[in-house]
Amino acid sequence: MADEAKPRVFVTRRLPAPIEARMRELFNVTLNAEDRPLDQGALARAVSETEILVPTVTDRIDRTVLDHAGPALRMIANFGNGVDHIDLEAARQKGLVVTNTPGVLTEDTADMTIALILAVTRRIFEGARLLAEGRWQGWSPTGLLGHRLAGRRLGILGMGRIGQAVARRARAFGLEIHYHSRRPVPEPVAAELEARFWDKLDAMLAAVDILSIHCPHTSETHHLLSAERLRLLPPQAILINTARGDIVDEEALIERLESGGLAGAGLDVYENEPRVDPRLPQLPNVVALPHMGSATEEARIAMGEKVLINIRSFVDGHTPPDRILNEWL
Repeated sequence: MADEAKPRVFVTRRLPAPIEARMRELFNVTLNAEDRPLDQGALARAVSETEILVPTVTDRIDRTVLDHAGPALRMIANFGNGVDHIDLEAARQKGLVVTNTPGVLTEDTADMTIALILAVTRRIFEGARLLAEGRWQGWSPTGLLGHRLAGRRLGILGMGRIGQAVARRARAFGLEIHYHSRRPVPEPVAAELEARFWDKLDAMLAAVDILSIHCPHTSETHHLLSAERLRLLPPQAILINTARGDIVDEEALIERLESGGLAGAGLDVYENEPRVDPRLPQLPNVVALPHMGSATEEARIAMGEKVLINIRSFVDGHTPPDRILNEWL
């Protein structure tokens, strides 16, 4: 197929090499060789010239950007599961098909969640810093005492694919599973996980030792963990967030951590990414990571393969398997 007959595809960030190579074969593709996030002006220019846009979570595809869409733009094939950075209503009004890459991040994000639970509960990063800075004076009966996981109560906010994967791992550590979600999981799943459903989030917050967030960011979940709700968590509790930073009122979280209202936090996402409040990484009871929950080669290649399938299906006149439907709006 001649290049001029191939669909024009614009990719906003560097993708794994095998995915970019395949895109060059299949499409008339524009790649971001420098891998720098594009500003709104660059995104507006991209949608004015291309047929298919492949954005990532770092791109804000809002109505202002989409107002510049040229007549050729037909599809937004998102590289990622979450689509809260895309104005879905504006895309729908322009007749654009939007797809995502669900299901391929589950195991990696669940692994990272457990890693953060362990790191905060057992003070792993504090110990590593102590050694790296040459301040360790040797073993002590009371040095860097953390807590045992077995018997502690894990509260999961959002019991979808990732929440269930976290629960399965947590059971192996002897954690009790509690969860709040829009609806209970099927009874066989609840029985397998020995999971207790709480229909009231506030009641669950007061009863858990660890809260792990796994719900999507929507207008309804923005600051779902408000200052008032954070105060419901017991002072010995820790908070883990590998979902979206906007779900937590970050200023209120910092206040609770600084005042001793919470024992600690493990964070992989932040409210104003890529800007991170400088207080968070400096707090001794916080493990702060740079949004790396899905950062495995396996996950990123699987995401790219889903993007390729979605685009090929659309170009061939079929409904893409991962099309975002109106119920997301």
